[in-house]
Amino acid sequence: MGSLVVAVLGALGYGNSLGKKSTSTDITLYDLKRDKDIITFIEPTRYPERLAPLFYATSIAKRAIVIVDELNSNFGECTVMLQCSGLTTGYIILRNYITQEKIQPLIKGTVLEGFEFVEDNPIALRERLLNEASKQDTTTANSETHSSGIVPVDHSFNVKGAGTVILGVVKNGIIKKHEELNVLPGKKTAQIRSIQEHDDEFNQAFEGDRVGLALKNVEVEDLDRGTVLTNNPTIKSTTLLKARASLVMYWPTPIKSGMVLHIGHWMQFIPSRVESTTEEGDWHRPLLTLTLEKELIHFPSDKAVMTYLDGGKLRVAGTVELP
Repeated sequence: MGSLVVAVLGALGYGNSLGKKSTSTDITLYDLKRDKDIITFIEPTRYPERLAPLFYATSIAKRAIVIVDELNSNFGECTVMLQCSGLTTGYIILRNYITQEKIQPLIKGTVLEGFEFVEDNPIALRERLLNEASKQDTTTANSETHSSGIVPVDHSFNVKGAGTVILGVVKNGIIKKHEELNVLPGKKTAQIRSIQEHDDEFNQAFEGDRVGLALKNVEVEDLDRGTVLTNNPTIKSTTLLKARASLVMYWPTPIKSGMVLHIGHWMQFIPSRVESTTEEGDWHRPLLTLTLEKELIHFPSDKAVMTYLDGGKLRVAGTVELP
């Protein structure tokens, strides 16, 4: 079985031409399935009004489709978010008479330089992505690993007859039916009652799979977006962050003490305050001390996206190296 999550950026509602609409909040999900191959398309519905949905979409995805109707600040911000999220594979669709010759100088040196230009043909694109998904056989790729899975929650709700249900993507390892997982941050645990992928029941799920989990021993109120389900022993929890930041080349000014930055990692988007900053000769690579509004759950040495919501036309500041 192949599974693929694809961010769709630049044209709200384009996902309707690619899959069947499912969950819709500040992000909208569309499902496409052929035999055992599954694709989830995700659009940042509330972007550009809000930056967080753009981060969530790129954080979940392994591929991106970028529809370019206009070369404006939103296109630039999406490009920078893709860069900081490390999303390096995808497709570019040009519309409104925008040519490759016109856009190529603007994407030179960015992740979009490695994207493939394709025609605006949703039928052909669906077929191509389904073929890609068939090569992403998560069961084979993970057959020899037994590391505990990690599932950041993106939606949670009560379902009659099933109780507490969450939606999320397995970011690492394997999760299994009846397994008990820690609910982080906090000290609660939850047992997996059942695992579903696009309405089919499974006994386990693997890295890259988008899942719906019915849970025991936990309430919806305990499961905010960004909550992490895992019992992986290497997971860390951080509220005070002393870390090296890398600002994007387009960022106009140094980071200053007192600024409120949002740190994005997995499905977490957490406000933090800059307590101190040391530039060490290069203000694009400052050493920051940040106090976070709530615990950040992460692996050691992960990178997180750093944003400044008062940044005007560019709100994606760069990345920060987690301890």
